[in-house]
Amino acid sequence: MGFCPSRPTTRAVLGPTLAVGLALVSTAVIWTGSERLESSAGRLSRHYGLPVAVHGAVVVAVGSSFPELSSVVISTLVHGEFSLGVGAIVGSAIFNLLVIPAVSALASEELETTRDIVHKDAQFYIISVLVLFLTFALGATYVPGGTNEAAILTPTLAVLPLLTYGVYVFLQYQDTREHTAAPPSDVAVRREWGWLVVALVLIAVGVEGIVRAVLALGALFDTPSFLWGVTVIAAATSLPDAFVSVRAAKEDDSITSLTNVLGSNTFNLLVAIPVGVLLAGSATIDFLVAVPMLGFLAFVTLVFVVLTRTHLELTDPEAYALLGLYLLFLAWMILETLGVIEGVRGI
Repeated sequence: MGFCPSRPTTRAVLGPTLAVGLALVSTAVIWTGSERLESSAGRLSRHYGLPVAVHGAVVVAVGSSFPELSSVVISTLVHGEFSLGVGAIVGSAIFNLLVIPAVSALASEELETTRDIVHKDAQFYIISVLVLFLTFALGATYVPGGTNEAAILTPTLAVLPLLTYGVYVFLQYQDTREHTAAPPSDVAVRREWGWLVVALVLIAVGVEGIVRAVLALGALFDTPSFLWGVTVIAAATSLPDAFVSVRAAKEDDSITSLTNVLGSNTFNLLVAIPVGVLLAGSATIDFLVAVPMLGFLAFVTLVFVVLTRTHLELTDPEAYALLGLYLLFLAWMILETLGVIEGVRGI
């Protein structure tokens, strides 16, 4: 298994109409579970008196990242398609940075940011991208079988990004120590935790459905599973992040809207991918695919940081620019699949 966009080997057992229908129903299930998750997570955060920034960067981000984590787990364990899950992670990270902030800015009167978001959350997210690159490099250099074109990730190497995420959580914990919590609200704690579990189950069921749908579509159209992961599954599993960020933006809660995006991406890169490696036992990362994709992710990360730092606000023209960049990304992926261009070797 690996980050290698091979053609799907699963035989299509669904027709195109059924596959599309399953994808739509599964997306609706993910949306329903995400709405319930966001509601319960918000009540629990208020009950435990967590700061707004920590609520957005950790609690909501981890919860709304559950679809991406599920995509890696289900793709790897159930369907033997690790590349599909990793494609969903990378595509989701790009979607989160380009589409969600743009839609949030357009949905709100003013999407403001703060220096803390740019200097702490955004910079740590950049560190998470670098740590992932470093992990890949170590897999190519020090693991037997690694080459200049492919890295082999082992459970031991997967610990590095997981430890880095531990540092991220620790830094967020420091904020809670300096925060004066409000008195606990009148919340039925057990009931909200129960609804949280139900929401996670709904999301997992929805992800399983959409994975089955895109594997069938990939087999029907003879296209690599990576393409479906980086586009369709990425967009569908990013719905929780979009739902949380847009709602927060409409309620003039720009901090939660933006920290959710950055926290979700940090979790996906430092936790979801390593979990996939741990489940698979080992994974081969094709540099011919990984380098251009993660390079583009690094580029859009810098674009996001620059735009949000400028006047500490994301304006409507900047939002349209982000959406335009995402459309260019989709066009790039389609042209790669059709063989018109070969920037990502192996598709």
